Amino acid sequence: MADELDALLERVDDVGLRSELRDHIERLRRRRQFGLVFESHLPERVRLPDHPIRRGSKVVRRGSPAKEAPQEVLRVKGDKAVLAIDDGAEEVASDDLVVVAEFGEPIYPGLRRLGSIDRGGDKPAHVVIKGENHHALEALRFTHAGKVDCIYIDPPYNTGARDWKYDNDYVDADDGYRHSKWLAFMERRLRIARDLLNPDDSVLIVTIDENEVNRLGLLLEQMFPESSIQMVSIVINRSGVSSGGGLSRVEEYAFFCFVGAAHPSGLPFDLLEDRPAGDAKAGRANVRWEWLLRGGGSWYREQRPNLCYPVVLDESGERIVAVGEPWSGEDESERPSTQDGLPLAWPIRSDGRLGIWRLQGSRLMELASKGYAYVSDSSEERGTWTIRYLLGGTVKAIESGEMEVTGRGERGQVLVSGSQSRRAVPKTVWSSTRHIAGGAGGTQLITTLLGDRDRFPYPKSVYAVEDSIAVAVGEKPDAVILDFFSGSGTTAHAAMRLNRQDDGARTSISVTNNEVSASDAVSLAEQGYSVGDSQWESHGIFEHVTRPRIVAAATGLLPDGQAIEGRYKFNDEFPISDGFDENVEFLELRYLDIEDVELDLAFESVAPLLWMRAGGIGPVLSERCGSDGKPKSFDCTSHYGVLFDPDRWRSFVEELPQSAGTVYVVTDSPSVFASVAAELPTHVDVVRLYENYLSTFAINRGR
Repeated sequence: MADELDALLERVDDVGLRSELRDHIERLRRRRQFGLVFESHLPERVRLPDHPIRRGSKVVRRGSPAKEAPQEVLRVKGDKAVLAIDDGAEEVASDDLVVVAEFGEPIYPGLRRLGSIDRGGDKPAHVVIKGENHHALEALRFTHAGKVDCIYIDPPYNTGARDWKYDNDYVDADDGYRHSKWLAFMERRLRIARDLLNPDDSVLIVTIDENEVNRLGLLLEQMFPESSIQMVSIVINRSGVSSGGGLSRVEEYAFFCFVGAAHPSGLPFDLLEDRPAGDAKAGRANVRWEWLLRGGGSWYREQRPNLCYPVVLDESGERIVAVGEPWSGEDESERPSTQDGLPLAWPIRSDGRLGIWRLQGSRLMELASKGYAYVSDSSEERGTWTIRYLLGGTVKAIESGEMEVTGRGERGQVLVSGSQSRRAVPKTVWSSTRHIAGGAGGTQLITTLLGDRDRFPYPKSVYAVEDSIAVAVGEKPDAVILDFFSGSGTTAHAAMRLNRQDDGARTSISVTNNEVSASDAVSLAEQGYSVGDSQWESHGIFEHVTRPRIVAAATGLLPDGQAIEGRYKFNDEFPISDGFDENVEFLELRYLDIEDVELDLAFESVAPLLWMRAGGIGPVLSERCGSDGKPKSFDCTSHYGVLFDPDRWRSFVEELPQSAGTVYVVTDSPSVFASVAAELPTHVDVVRLYENYLSTFAINRGR
């Protein structure tokens, strides 16, 4: 590279300019004498599948090599496009072409709904996105900037086996730039991921093998210099895999980057010894009592009015007696403080406003009657009480006999002993049978869920992923977890399992493309199929693996409706056929036509982004027009609202539910936006959308 630069400098005729350029280049060379140095390899163009072919579009043939130069569309004639060529023009079927955008040219993402699973009531939904992950990450900047608690990714390992693409070309072992392409590929995605993580308290987890472990470590050190970074070795194949006559490899690696105040949570297992935690070396004995008051920045009474109810205490204020009806008044200072002479405990947040409890009143009383919920503390000055309860996994362990109730505390709470009552911060080597890739949580589980082990030959064990994200967010039952290399969907599956163990409401966002394997691509091409054909797309990873795996895991059913046989193993054994009480939304990343956006015809594709930013709870507002065919002035659900016509703000404010926490105002005028925002309740997050959405959602601008 240095020789190439020197040769180029010699071609500069202006002596002064040549000297100045040489000085700047030398300063750049000296800036990083140590550390990781690699080529940027920024792709020059991106392909926009299904984007309309229009006059002036730049296009290439579908299935063409990545480096094929794009051609300009001179005009469109029915289902044909006339392309400019050196000696004139060429007429090509539009279906054989795909639009491309040069790097730096803005493109406009949208999301198309592909289906959903509704088993979780009013819990926020897990989201699964089919699309190119770099563009999906850029779209998530709008919905989740600074909101993600944990990112878990299992990126391509760059083995040289043509298992990933760079700029639409497979990268193999003969590519002299294989390692720098991988680093450029990762750096671009990690740069956006860094913007999505909560800067105050979050964790990034990246798994890798020996091919890129050292380079990845340096890259993370450079990109997250303020974070605490540790590497964990995870045994995934005790039989070992020989690599060219060398030592037999049994492990992979996971880098944990603890951002801000983040720290590892304890687990009920000693993953080095493959046994329950519990002795003096492994950790201290404790039972985790969760706060009944829901934390987080946006959980106020308006979000879930039915969970803002009073807990009736005895005269001493130390025992739970009953629960009252949710309060529906306007002035929170007028809420009652007693009922029949007994004190009332309300979900009061640190700012003095009413929040919500984590549990329905009937569930709280059920737990309190058994000693699984109690009043742990109170503040006479603030007039508040702290109520705690046992999480679902602990309750199940008690009632199954795995944990023993040894007595009662002075406030009626159970005193518990048993293996699950002990937790320990994991060590940096994990050697547990639960993490074996070919075992009960990996290949065997995929085969059970999909009926075909060849669909995804190298799955992660769901228990390995579960333990990894439990280290990151085991103490955050409302955490947001992102995986933008989601593969077979293991991270979403693991998040559902964690929620079942502690009655959590964690949500996962999984992103994967629909690439077919290199071998399948050859076979399908020989049969005359190409990208975009239904036969080709049905073999892609999203359609063939990710979506069916998550559907099977969530519902407990095979595609034919039959219950899945078998049970989960290790710490939380139950029938796979039980599924999970979770909601899932399947979405596809689309590239919007600028003309549709300017004509206000793109709201349906923008709508899922608004729903995601508002918390991903309840229905998606996707209809721009009403049943009469006329554009709506506004629309709202119990969680968010969209004001299309600011002139109708009075009616909008009157009809907006108190539980709504987010409002979108569509206007190009800052003053109009400010006026509307001033009329909305202070707890509402008010977001301005430009009238044609272009400035709001443009991505790919060379950042």
